[in-house]
Amino acid sequence: MRICVVGCGAVGSLFAANLSTLEDVEVWAFDLNQAHVDAINERGLQLVGAGAVLGRPTATSDAAALPPCDYGIVATKAMHANTAMAATAHAFADGAVASVMNGVGNEETIAAHVERVIRGTTFPAGKILEPGVVQWDVKGETTFGPFEPKPASRQEIERLAGACSRAGMPATAVVDARPPQWRKVIFNASTNPIGALTGLTHGRVCEDPALRALVSGLVDEGKAVARAQGIVLDADPEDLIDHAAKPEVAYGHKASMLQDVEARRRTEIDYLNGGIARFGRELGVPTPLHDAITALVKGVEASWT
Repeated sequence: MRICVVGCGAVGSLFAANLSTLEDVEVWAFDLNQAHVDAINERGLQLVGAGAVLGRPTATSDAAALPPCDYGIVATKAMHANTAMAATAHAFADGAVASVMNGVGNEETIAAHVERVIRGTTFPAGKILEPGVVQWDVKGETTFGPFEPKPASRQEIERLAGACSRAGMPATAVVDARPPQWRKVIFNASTNPIGALTGLTHGRVCEDPALRALVSGLVDEGKAVARAQGIVLDADPEDLIDHAAKPEVAYGHKASMLQDVEARRRTEIDYLNGGIARFGRELGVPTPLHDAITALVKGVEASWT
């Protein structure tokens, strides 16, 4: 089995490093960060923190160098997915491609370039410490299922989930992957931008009564949008938020959006709060809090230029 991880930031690196430890899986890692690519090829891809792993995928920043792959795992930032898929789609002419990106609308982007798409949701998180070295902050489950307009086969989905599980990234194949996806979207959209706007870790956001109430308001709007689509969430995002706030889970974790703001990088706000608000408008569900949060984060981004 040959798998290409498209986008080897923190989450992509977790998949690439772990999967490359399997003897029956050949892993390629595509990323435009040349220093990261060079370090992976020279010294391997090292994970520290929640798990200690030294993987040895073949890394490249040249999309033309990618061989035909059975699977793609797209882990770019959502706003970079279209460009990345346009460059790498040739490698998946006979393969299936899974999204593990944050937000909504990513499968539609992938489906514009390939024929078989897997709807994926993943909870592991971390951050790049230096080229070739990634801190694994949070372990968690991954769920894979068919993207309904252009689905991969159940056998393909189960095979990918099995490989991830064997590699130490527990994954489950399901018939309908929308419930876990929307659970995570609501979780991220209710917590990440609050951390990004305040500079607080997940646990510290949840400790503040006023901020925690704002988080719950965002959760309620997200649930209403999910209900309007006929999606029955597989768990309550509120429970997930409280669980992650525990010291042994993710109390001190800086959300990816906060990491982006600190680095003055464009955030995924359009695919999180902006995505929920877009679905809300289409379905006639008011989302004033998500609209406000989107405007605030975009204001922060505008202040950098």
